[in-house]
Amino acid sequence: MPPLLDMWVFFGFVGFNPSSSKKQYDHPNVHLSYSRLVSAERSIVDQVSNQVPSAAAVSHDMLKGSPRVSSCLADAKPSWPPRRNPDKYNFLSSWNSRLRGLARRGLFLEALRLYLQLLRSGHSPNRFTFPFVLKSCVTLSFPSCGSQIHGHILKTGSHSDTFVLTALISFYSKTVSLSSAQQLFDEISGSDCCFNNDFLLPCYNALIAGYTASFRTFDALSLFQHMRQANVSYNSITMLGLVPCISSPSHLSSGMAIHACNVKCGTNLDTSVGNCLLTMYAKCGSIDLARFLFDEMPRKELISWNAMISGYSQNGHANCVVELYREMVSSGVQPEEVTLVGVLSSCAHLGASGVGRQVEDYIAMSRFGFNIFLTNALINMHARCGELVRARELFNEMPEKSLVSWTAIISGYGIHGHGEDALGLFEEMIRSGIQPDGVVLVSVLSACSHAGLTERGLLHFKTMERCYGVRPGPEHYACVVDLLGRAGRLNEALDLIKSMQVRPDGAVWGALLGACKIHKNVELAEFAFDHVVELERTNIGYYVIMSNIYTEAESFEGIARVRMMMRERGLRKEPGCSYVEFKGKIHLFLVGDRSHPQAKDIYNMLAVLETSVSELCKIKCHDTGQKEADDILDLTGVHSEKLAIMFGLLNTNSGTKILVMKNLRVCGDCHSFIKAVSKIANRVIVVRDATRFHHFEDGSCSCNDYW
Repeated sequence: MPPLLDMWVFFGFVGFNPSSSKKQYDHPNVHLSYSRLVSAERSIVDQVSNQVPSAAAVSHDMLKGSPRVSSCLADAKPSWPPRRNPDKYNFLSSWNSRLRGLARRGLFLEALRLYLQLLRSGHSPNRFTFPFVLKSCVTLSFPSCGSQIHGHILKTGSHSDTFVLTALISFYSKTVSLSSAQQLFDEISGSDCCFNNDFLLPCYNALIAGYTASFRTFDALSLFQHMRQANVSYNSITMLGLVPCISSPSHLSSGMAIHACNVKCGTNLDTSVGNCLLTMYAKCGSIDLARFLFDEMPRKELISWNAMISGYSQNGHANCVVELYREMVSSGVQPEEVTLVGVLSSCAHLGASGVGRQVEDYIAMSRFGFNIFLTNALINMHARCGELVRARELFNEMPEKSLVSWTAIISGYGIHGHGEDALGLFEEMIRSGIQPDGVVLVSVLSACSHAGLTERGLLHFKTMERCYGVRPGPEHYACVVDLLGRAGRLNEALDLIKSMQVRPDGAVWGALLGACKIHKNVELAEFAFDHVVELERTNIGYYVIMSNIYTEAESFEGIARVRMMMRERGLRKEPGCSYVEFKGKIHLFLVGDRSHPQAKDIYNMLAVLETSVSELCKIKCHDTGQKEADDILDLTGVHSEKLAIMFGLLNTNSGTKILVMKNLRVCGDCHSFIKAVSKIANRVIVVRDATRFHHFEDGSCSCNDYW
């Protein structure tokens, strides 16, 4: 078969269309044909090698670091004699322009095909040709093909060009190995050629970016230090490759030093570098420094707003995300899909359904059309804001549903206590042909736990590996321990932990500790507590649970022991807080909080309702022969959720649902109080605590007192 025809057969074999776009190449069906792409690369390698028979040997020597390479670097000459055509330069320039255009449009397979045509035409590629061809090899992950092209570079004498060497280092660091890239860099910097700083700078930049992309922070920083010692000036491109390697609090001091270097040379004024530094501080947890940088930016582009919003979201500052989004819109910046996904995630965390609905309206009026990521974010937002009906409507309207879509709606039904509906959706997902993963199975097991579907949850746990190929992890065991514990089967839960194939983590022992609190098993609680604090010494929640268990058991010695441990470890109880959204603003309340502008009215209403609830309980106790009202309902504590509910009653019309978010698990006293208030005020009150939703209506709760 003629070589050119063979190339057409090859491209037809992998489904390549010369008029296709990059987006079409990224279609899942192409990625599923990875083995075909490997064969495709092998075909290209053979044909490239046939054009220059000695190219493979030269590239092999380069990788082996033989002395032959050093001599090539010093005085290699093109082995292909130039054609004596006066229009050769213009002719080759036309080929290079076409290559550049294909690479920029993402048509990388077509670029390689054009390169082969160039070789067959009898013309020799030059230093302007190779960067685009190597970029195509990187994007397509064709390491062998790139190595052959390295041989071509040596044969044509293009190895002394800065852009070609930079492309080579980038190619080796991204497709072959960083050691090969470092070896090539050492050959360049250690050769007898007198390379100036302008020549070496792009090579340093390429290798630093390679180390950063491979998460080799120490190597990237060391190379930057070597670069400074060699008196090679750095620029914005250096910083764009270096700064992202700083991504954890332990590296913050190095990041601040790099920031100082930027200020010293003025690269911090580059908008891209500024955004990169902002992201670095956010990843290191220094959100205040990130915000300072953001505020000092003379010109804020969309990517700057996205970086700051993402930083707030990653550090748990959901309220700041919502406020910054409002500021962004008011400044006239049009958000994109990435922005809106982050904002919707924060709305879900806060329960800010009003802002979430504004975002939904903006999406409906925008140019986005159907976007599965935005729709998934909307489903999650509505479900976590208590609007399960709207979440289901969006889910049903989706023309295509991903695994994330199913996970979002199943999780939504689970946290609302609708276990049967969650399981029904899971079975429907299986029938649709979507294979479940570990995340959706956690949602299924959690839904069974919240709904008290013990046996069905155990069945899914026992069959998940056999039916779906998902091996249970600690997160699945934690759900099942919680499932058994809530049902009072504490010994079975302990036996399950002892039989685990993986080491139990803090969440597993914490689930057992929480179950011991529900069923007042002090001895087993102490056993679970000893294990959980060994794994998570600074998690204050477990100390609080153990202290409450001792309090209910009236074990003052145990209470003193837990408090002593907390003091020795410098731990303080996380304050309970609740918040409610009203007219697009989040109103936050702490325990006994009197800082709110309406505090006087809130406490007056609370006093009135406490009296009404006390009378209601006395009547109920008299009719049922139960304990005294004060034993059933402790009215002395002013917990944050009570204040939030009073605020909602004061500021909303009769019949309006009140949605309250709480950072901790709602206590039994407040749970009883809210049930009574829902009956007295004739209101639907929805409370989302740390574990689930509680829908209070007419004196009862959707959890059936099972939480």
